[in-house]
Amino acid sequence: MGKQRRFQIWKLPIHTQILVAMVLGALFGLAFPVNRQAIIVKTPVEEAEIAAWQEAEIWMPAQDSILFRTSSRSELIRFFRKLSFEQRQQIVLRFRVPTDGQREYHPVVALKVPSSIAADLKPIGTLFLNLLKMIAIPLVLGTLIVGAASLGDLRKVARIGTKTIGFYLVTTAVAITIGLVVANVMEPGKTLSPELSRQLRETFREDVVAKVQQKADFNVLDFFVNIVPTNPFEAIASGDMLNIVFFAVFFGLVLTALPKEKAQPMIHFFDSLGTAMIKMVEVVMLIAPFGVFALIAAVVASFGFDILQTLIWYVLAVVLGLLLHAVVFYPLLLKTLARFPIRKFFKEVERAQLLAFSTSSSAATLPVSMRVAERLGIPSSIYSFVLPLGATINMDGTALYQGIAAVFIAQVYGIPLDLSAQLTIVFIATMASIGTAPVPGVGIIMLIIVLQSVGIPEEGIALILGVDRILDMLRTTLNVTGDLTASVVIAASEKGLAKAA
Repeated sequence: MGKQRRFQIWKLPIHTQILVAMVLGALFGLAFPVNRQAIIVKTPVEEAEIAAWQEAEIWMPAQDSILFRTSSRSELIRFFRKLSFEQRQQIVLRFRVPTDGQREYHPVVALKVPSSIAADLKPIGTLFLNLLKMIAIPLVLGTLIVGAASLGDLRKVARIGTKTIGFYLVTTAVAITIGLVVANVMEPGKTLSPELSRQLRETFREDVVAKVQQKADFNVLDFFVNIVPTNPFEAIASGDMLNIVFFAVFFGLVLTALPKEKAQPMIHFFDSLGTAMIKMVEVVMLIAPFGVFALIAAVVASFGFDILQTLIWYVLAVVLGLLLHAVVFYPLLLKTLARFPIRKFFKEVERAQLLAFSTSSSAATLPVSMRVAERLGIPSSIYSFVLPLGATINMDGTALYQGIAAVFIAQVYGIPLDLSAQLTIVFIATMASIGTAPVPGVGIIMLIIVLQSVGIPEEGIALILGVDRILDMLRTTLNVTGDLTASVVIAASEKGLAKAA
């Protein structure tokens, strides 16, 4: 009986495993913390750890001058690393310690941060992140090219296709904008203690400087010109997502203009590539609990439990954004563009929403969505095109969540996101949501792409993976609701809704 129970524990759903791993990782990090003030000084004859110090200064005896003075460990290490080998041989490092006054070290060979068992687990989490990033580019190529090519014969479906794609792009852009507004107003990543906020800002100060420089150098015209790659293979090799997204969408659209016998082998190839990448995601997610455990343990050990208190505000921000999009924006579209009864719509789509919530998959919900579309009075000639295309490229919930998550992680790390950076998030999240496969768990891959596009540390996803599953269920529900909203609006624009009602 005991063996059977142990076996059932390993059969827990992946989202439960990740949640358990997050809790255990946090507890492990608390049990084996890193002293956030201590520093290790290495000289030719000793290696000393200064556990508590108030101030440090670097004195140059030859010049009888103080080169640097600080009370910040990260600032001290950063300045020391900039010194040449000769300078390190000449300096005297002084620490003002409350217990015994002052300590001096000369010459100083190295400065480093003390570690712990929990912090030493970080490479396991980094390996998990690298596996996810390895999948990102081929997944984007495969799914985006097939999604763009799924339009079929443009001469027959040009009108409906243009309306559908335009509708999905606009609603996705609105969704990410709502997410950014909610995140900027609520500021969930700023619910940190001043001490922890200072430590994070110091740790990622170089990222902040890079963002400031990027703001100064930003040019709107250059931004749009640089979207077009001069060499797509170089863009793929370097991981330039703006270039990759443009090439993939353009390539997929061009395939629809080729003779079927020429285009089909290429579409099959990229479809197989996307399917293989999705399978790789499933395999990689098997080790997600271990990766999350390692990342959370290292973060909590380094920064303490305070950093996890921000999650409740993050969840509330995502839920609020999803609700605003679902109960305000969609009804507004239905009322103004289709003149369709709001109550009837939500009563009929409820069954599709429940399935979407339980499966976290737009693709799995598609058969039910089609039956719901029939009950809404939408002709099969419209919903059979709009709904499958929506399951591929319409990810309003995913885009909204990516915007909030990106701003949340940036706020936690103290990285400012100016207007240009947030416009980049709107564009990348809109494009990345089109390439997001309609299956659970792939949205986190696309979030990494969004984070990379604006220079936010990817390891920040460890903070949100524990609650990602429940949010995935909610955002998939919004995605399916958006698909059916689009079907109603497109049918009304084609004068087909009234005939079928």
